[in-house]
Amino acid sequence: MTAASAELLDEVAYVFDGTAEGLFSAIFASYSNRQEPSEVVREADYQPRLLQQALFIPTSEEHAQRVAAGLKRRLGSYGKWAVLRATCSGRQDAPTIIYRFVRYAMDRAPQRKRLLDDLGTPEVKALHDLITSVGAECEKMRQFARFQHLKDERGEVWFARVNPRDSVVPLVLEHFVERFSIQPFILYDEVHGVAGIWDGKRQQLAYVSEHDLTLPDQAASEVLMEEAWRTFYHSVSISSRYNPELRRQLMPKRFWKNLTEMQETAPQALRHG
Repeated sequence: MTAASAELLDEVAYVFDGTAEGLFSAIFASYSNRQEPSEVVREADYQPRLLQQALFIPTSEEHAQRVAAGLKRRLGSYGKWAVLRATCSGRQDAPTIIYRFVRYAMDRAPQRKRLLDDLGTPEVKALHDLITSVGAECEKMRQFARFQHLKDERGEVWFARVNPRDSVVPLVLEHFVERFSIQPFILYDEVHGVAGIWDGKRQQLAYVSEHDLTLPDQAASEVLMEEAWRTFYHSVSISSRYNPELRRQLMPKRFWKNLTEMQETAPQALRHG
């Protein structure tokens, strides 16, 4: 479907590949096509609607960079950072919220550096809520990532499997690099297929599917260490003050499957692929 034919429809959805570059390319296309799509959505989340047609936007590094440069000129470095942080949100409506904020910031907002402080504006408030939510998910990752010691003839590594709602591994990787220092580790987001890797000298991000993930076996001491951690966790609990609702608030149940202390017994193997 072309942009010209899309203009004849009641609603047009811009569909992109799900990356931040793809979203910025869609924003650029809205200016280039002189359209205001009713929805900007990741390809994986798109669901056809009655009287709405989809316009698939290819990712262009050049277009994405031009949008990023425009945001920096208009909002400063902090504003650009805030928008990029919001792109990590896993909410299905996040791309539309970001698109509407950018259009407001570029087209209608008064010229000022602290636009994000104007929470009385719906476009700003919606983006602020995204950023706050992503920040909260980052904090949960820092709290609930549980690393396991793996070792075989190929070497050793510390591995943590996490399942965040938002794609926050790129945002929290530096935190774990500072903690682990020279110790190699892999922080694997099984929801978004993103692995944060630290080899002891440099860090990198990789997109890895579950089927392509092959890991060493557990180190000989790992089972004992996991059992010791579970024993400690249960020993400090006070049964008379047990509050399951509060625990679910502080430690959301969606994380439990990857938390050592919430497993009855240690897994016998971690090999995949």
